[in-house]
Amino acid sequence: MEKILRFVEKLIPKSVYRFFQPFYHRLLAFVAAVVYCFPSKNLKVIGVTGTNGKSTVVAMLSAILEEAGESAASISSLRFKIKNDEQKNTLKMTMPGRFKLQKFLLDAVKAGCKYAIIEVTSEGIKQFRHKGINFFMAILTNVTPEHIESHGSFEKYRGEKAKLFYGAKIHILNKDDSNFEFFNKIPLDHARGKPAQKKVFYSKNNLPADLNLKLQGDFNKENAAAAFVAAKELGISEEIIKSALEKMEFVPGRMEFVQKEPFSVVVDYAHTPDALRKVYQTLRSENPKSEIRNPKLICVLGSAGGGRDKWKRPEMGKIAKEFCDEIILTNEDPYDENPEKILEDIGDERKILDRREAIREALKLAKPGDSVIITGKGAEPWIMGPNGQKIPWDDRGVAREELAKL
Repeated sequence: MEKILRFVEKLIPKSVYRFFQPFYHRLLAFVAAVVYCFPSKNLKVIGVTGTNGKSTVVAMLSAILEEAGESAASISSLRFKIKNDEQKNTLKMTMPGRFKLQKFLLDAVKAGCKYAIIEVTSEGIKQFRHKGINFFMAILTNVTPEHIESHGSFEKYRGEKAKLFYGAKIHILNKDDSNFEFFNKIPLDHARGKPAQKKVFYSKNNLPADLNLKLQGDFNKENAAAAFVAAKELGISEEIIKSALEKMEFVPGRMEFVQKEPFSVVVDYAHTPDALRKVYQTLRSENPKSEIRNPKLICVLGSAGGGRDKWKRPEMGKIAKEFCDEIILTNEDPYDENPEKILEDIGDERKILDRREAIREALKLAKPGDSVIITGKGAEPWIMGPNGQKIPWDDRGVAREELAKL
């Protein structure tokens, strides 16, 4: 169905399509929900939105529900999961199209799931992909600038995120986030006579003191706090929640250690300035410099092309200069842009366009005690080239292959 619609889109003049685009997207969402019989009415759907941390919170909450013996489905940038049936998300799209999304929810209902957890993006909301879904709970991770070109301003981007909460019965908000007050002002009775039951706040400082979280970084404490509070609202005991969180060794491509000795090699999805800073801060705090030891932080990074958030390129370059001892700029997802120009926008550091070669050189620079951090793609399975070209890729696999050659 969606392939047919995309073909029809190409036949419509762009000016006409842009004018009718909002109506078109909303109509598609309604049609998809009708075709699949509004499956969300038979589920407790939990939406997770924010700039960073969404996939991790989805993974954490999914693990908690499984630990509690609850049947759940989940969608994130990492995977599609219905009970024990799991598939990688290879769409290069965090929130799938309306028909795929509604079919997934129907499949979850048919499988006997009680819950569905969905990673909800601002682009998805802008295109009304969330319409036709009854959200029981909405969770906010954090909001920092992203997709500014697409939305027109940070305020509009933030406003799209807020729309998830208009129909949800329970709002889970991050008190540590600078935009907390904005989201807290969303009225509970906004949902056309279906008032939200409550607002619940969380903070990384409110996690149980005896929680042994293996995932590193304050940002993962925030993610864990979001999942913890949400799970408690679903009636799950603290003991089960703690057990599930403590079992989590890593989330694919999120502060994932490919190697810890003799030097560490870490792959992380960090693709925004805020996320990049937090990852670097975490690695520095875990491996600080001292009079005795002088470990290096060796950083491999790039930035996406296709006109996506050009403003953040020099910002990420500045952050890398602040934290990294060695910097290698490399190709990420150029789409239809000149990849060399993208690297020039980031900064004047060493540039190795071939991403494999860049990773190889970073590993060669590392000495015992150092840390190599490869950011921007995480567990993504493709490098996106011009004309929709998808080049098979995996930062983690490439790092392992190059380590084996050393």
